[in-house]
Amino acid sequence: MEILTGRIAVVTGGGTGMGRELVRQLAKEGCHVATCDVSSTAVNETKVLALEDAPSGTRVTTFIADVADESQLLAFRDAVANDHSTPSINLLFNNAGIAGGGSFIDDDRSSWERTFAIDWGGVYLGTRTFLPMLMEASEGHIVNTSSINGVFASIGPSRPHTAYCAAKFAVRGFSEALITDLRVNAPHINVSVVMPGHVGTSIVINSGIVHGKEPDDLNEEDLVKIRRQLAQGGTPVDEVADEDLRKGVAMFGEAFRDLAPLSAASAATIILDGVRKNQWRILVGEDAVAIDEMVRTTPEQVYEPEFWQSLQSKGFFQGFGL
Repeated sequence: MEILTGRIAVVTGGGTGMGRELVRQLAKEGCHVATCDVSSTAVNETKVLALEDAPSGTRVTTFIADVADESQLLAFRDAVANDHSTPSINLLFNNAGIAGGGSFIDDDRSSWERTFAIDWGGVYLGTRTFLPMLMEASEGHIVNTSSINGVFASIGPSRPHTAYCAAKFAVRGFSEALITDLRVNAPHINVSVVMPGHVGTSIVINSGIVHGKEPDDLNEEDLVKIRRQLAQGGTPVDEVADEDLRKGVAMFGEAFRDLAPLSAASAATIILDGVRKNQWRILVGEDAVAIDEMVRTTPEQVYEPEFWQSLQSKGFFQGFGL
């Protein structure tokens, strides 16, 4: 898959972040792209941006779909076949994802299962849905977005992150298991698992929207949990007014996007370079490379507070106080 021109790619979660940048860079190379998202406004903006730099004749189509809902993905598949007049695709990027449901104990079950259903279920259902179209192609590649949290199940010693981490471990394990399955049963299809570190995306902001927990929607119970999390991390905010705390949550989402060490565009470039080289394992960002190495070197110590302190002393994951 060294040449992407003239191929057909499907990208889930193409409205913002890495998904949007994947669509843009694929289209710029003359790859036809079909992308879905839950936000019609965002995904239509992606289409406009992608076509600005795409060669004449490049097709970029959009669809509204929740990847946790198989019926919606099946409708998306049918739209891809119809809009691109094809029974086959060459590339599938299972990229859509959100955060949330951090604590298995303290968070409500619905937010936990919603996060898991999108982050793991979207990859599983996406692969199930589009595999027949990949089978029909002469050459295919599945690209599943896990995370460095599929290697290291933590975003700090005092902040539970169970739903996201469990889902990303599942994506990683599924992708690795597919290597043999595809080699035996569909040798013309390859698979890559993508493990980004901190990339500048709107995942924090978008997750609040999906869960109905935007800063202005946070109720007293939500604010109590946030205060407790901050206090456990060494930042007591008992004297901070509720409205100021909500502003702080909004600022954190913006800072996560705007102050990241790696842009979404750079992340997309790393991913596509890895696909061209047929790398089954694509680490995205210096932090991802460092954490992967440290986890493999000292696996028994990775969930001790000292491990996190070591990461931050190396300049990684600064400002993760919330």
